[in-house]
Amino acid sequence: MNSNCQSLAEKSVSQPVCIVGLGLIGGSLLRRLTAAGYPAFGWNRSASTVQQAAADGMDVSGDLSATLQRAARENALIVMAVPLFALRDIVSQIAAHAPQCPLTDVVSVKVEVLRIVQEAGLAATYVGSHPMAGTENSGWGATDPALFENATWVVMTGGADDVTARVRDIAVAAGSVVVETDPVSHDGAVACISHVPHLVAEALSVAAVTESVGGGDTALRLSAGSFRDGTRVAGSAPALVRAMCEGNRDAVLPVLAETIGLLQQSYRELSTEGTCETLVEAGYAAHQRYRTVMNELGR
Repeated sequence: MNSNCQSLAEKSVSQPVCIVGLGLIGGSLLRRLTAAGYPAFGWNRSASTVQQAAADGMDVSGDLSATLQRAARENALIVMAVPLFALRDIVSQIAAHAPQCPLTDVVSVKVEVLRIVQEAGLAATYVGSHPMAGTENSGWGATDPALFENATWVVMTGGADDVTARVRDIAVAAGSVVVETDPVSHDGAVACISHVPHLVAEALSVAAVTESVGGGDTALRLSAGSFRDGTRVAGSAPALVRAMCEGNRDAVLPVLAETIGLLQQSYRELSTEGTCETLVEAGYAAHQRYRTVMNELGR
């Protein structure tokens, strides 16, 4: 075991970053930080991903123990960029090889990640984070160094100041706008604007191919912008969608119940009164509020 991390207080603009997991988010971050001149390096379990990343000039390895030992020697900020279902094993390896290194993650849930980190005894050097960016695609081939440009990067409050500073630093270097919140508030928010929308997109996709209600190939051939936009995230890898929704179950369930309730109310009104006015008007007003907030943010 090698845990010879330097003091976290020894800060410099060129401090190393170790990214564990080189999918869409982790790979895009490695590309961006490397382009920005950071001494950034990474690991991925897939040999093909390592080969692709190396061919693109990235400093990568398929040896997790060696990568974490290097992170310990160089006092690298370790960024965990693996799905929630793989996180516990990664945290265990970090505890064994680099327990004193500053630590963050880019997983889309925060309460469960914090629990895993606490159980491993790494909470003192951990500050959770979540870049609000992504696409329905995955893997090294989907990576994009501009992915985080003008995106919100959420950083959790309550962590050590020096670790927080390093997490904020990579977020800014990635081109993002940093917003701070706590894990519970974060998980409630992403249930509303990310996790349940994924489930709704799945449901719309299934309905569109259900022939008993008019779906099928003809419906798909007629589809245009509203269907494409409303179902885009249904193209995400099912394992990743399940990981974030199931990992955020406590926050997802009430939002899902609210969404179902609104649709059921609209169903009753449309079937008994011939109108869907209540939901449509409320939805329009809510979307206007969303547009106002985006305008205030310059997006």
